[in-house]
Amino acid sequence: MTVLAHAENHYPVMLPEVLDAISPRDGEVYVDGTFGAGGYSRAILEAADCKVYGIDRDVSAQATGAALEGEFPGRFVFLRGCFGDVQALLSQAGVSHVDGFVLDVGVSSMQIDEGERGFSFRYDGPLDMRMDVEAGLTAADIVNTYEEEELANVIYRFGEERQSRRVAKKIVERRAEKKFETTGDLADVVRSAVFKKHSDKIDAATRTFQALRVAVNDELGELDRALEASKSILSDGGRLVVVSFHSLEDRRVKMFLKDNSSQGGGSRYLPGEQEAAPAVFDLPYRNKAIKPSDKEIAENARSRSARLRCGVRCPRVGGAS
Repeated sequence: MTVLAHAENHYPVMLPEVLDAISPRDGEVYVDGTFGAGGYSRAILEAADCKVYGIDRDVSAQATGAALEGEFPGRFVFLRGCFGDVQALLSQAGVSHVDGFVLDVGVSSMQIDEGERGFSFRYDGPLDMRMDVEAGLTAADIVNTYEEEELANVIYRFGEERQSRRVAKKIVERRAEKKFETTGDLADVVRSAVFKKHSDKIDAATRTFQALRVAVNDELGELDRALEASKSILSDGGRLVVVSFHSLEDRRVKMFLKDNSSQGGGSRYLPGEQEAAPAVFDLPYRNKAIKPSDKEIAENARSRSARLRCGVRCPRVGGAS
């Protein structure tokens, strides 16, 4: 979960807007799919006499989850895993349906600020970028082993870097002399490959680092799986709330809600039928993205790119699950 840092506390991005969209009520059950520092989970628990399941793949979130379980006994449960596996994780916990599912997609401020995790070039640390430090390829594995064309495709697809081929070529040339091990080393090479316009305010390495992080953690695949699962796990009237931070994520959420609502003519055609299936979601904001307030952006620049979208599960036809 991406969070606001203020003094020694962490506050989740767009918290008032998230609470308004998720609308916690007594007796209901919610899933915080990106638990992180527990900001959304805590706010939901304090807003109503409800139950919350918090999901996170990062082992460092377990201690926070255990503390919240102790503070809200019987009302909060931490589940270690990927939010794309939400349906399986809930099933293992004996839960079939929930009344709300909230996601704050992307890397957390806490992860960014831990130089040893390798998420940011602001700190010279190991080139890792894994949200689950116990599994999977690292960013170093990708930049040191992928073929030039495959590397260029990753940087273009996940980072929307128009100069991806130049970047990949430069990386491959340099690694022939010495393998990449640190974020600072990679950032320097990427910057040397990118022609930067005076109007471009972001660091030249930003898009490449985003691409590697998305690839390492299969972030778009996780989002797709979670969105698809929301259709099954949400009770009738259940709310799906997604906060995203870049266009790749936001476009996916927007199109998912459009395709599964009356805006898209229903979700899909039923087998053997010519008419579209009934809509799965109502869109309370007409599928428009809600943005953070000027006040929040002034307090935390990291929130400026946040976008919130929401869908409400339509009643199932014929008692379908």
